Amino acid sequence: MITLKVENGSEVLAESSGMNEVTLVYLPEYVPGDCIAIESDNPEVYLILSLDDAMPSAFVYLSGGKYSLTVPFDEKRISYSPRAFIGSNHVIYARLATGEEIKMRKNLAFNPYDSHSNQSLFPTAKANVETRGESVFAARNAIDGNKANLGHGPWPFQSWGINKDPEAEIKIDFGREVTIDQAVFYLRADFPHDAWWERATLDFSDGTSHEASLQKTSEGQAINFPPKTVRWILLHKLIKAEDPSPFPALTQIEFHGVER
Repeated sequence: MITLKVENGSEVLAESSGMNEVTLVYLPEYVPGDCIAIESDNPEVYLILSLDDAMPSAFVYLSGGKYSLTVPFDEKRISYSPRAFIGSNHVIYARLATGEEIKMRKNLAFNPYDSHSNQSLFPTAKANVETRGESVFAARNAIDGNKANLGHGPWPFQSWGINKDPEAEIKIDFGREVTIDQAVFYLRADFPHDAWWERATLDFSDGTSHEASLQKTSEGQAINFPPKTVRWILLHKLIKAEDPSPFPALTQIEFHGVER
């Protein structure tokens, strides 16, 4: 059973359930404190999920049976599309992923519904620094699927910003073991405002590492390595190029592979 809810505190404002597939239409406008929740009677489940009809559907892994996203307002909103979570008549959707969807090769680092408080809907991104604590520079932006990288700031140019910290690092946690063999970097490329990294190191949960060489470009940069079965990856040791700008940043990172 899959259940979708809109909640505010302990109050359930709307609810819908289905065995394999469920749609919840929520007519009112959201107000501060509203949360969108998904629950499953199976504690470990693969889902196709859309928490707003203005955002993409995503293949995600739910661990622990429940996830809740607080509807963003004010400063938190500006890293999302201005059409998301606005107005009335919201369509929320979830279904069990098919066997074919689970097995197929894909970007396993994609989750537009990640958040700071997320501990159960994978993948998730956590960083040791985010520029000024602003939502447009949060770690979650690096896995939301948006590759627009010719600007910086509010959507669609949100990114992971490191506040000029040479010790910055970001961890992508898959929540289960997956097998990957490729990373794709989309560096923020608002040149000359932005700088870029010449090198970056990927540490894998299996104890191995890989150093990636990067270039000044707005295009995706694919980094291939031998297949690795991992639960998480740490991106760190970010070496900035010699450039007057102090602002390198990451628009998007992908990790391609298959379920273990």
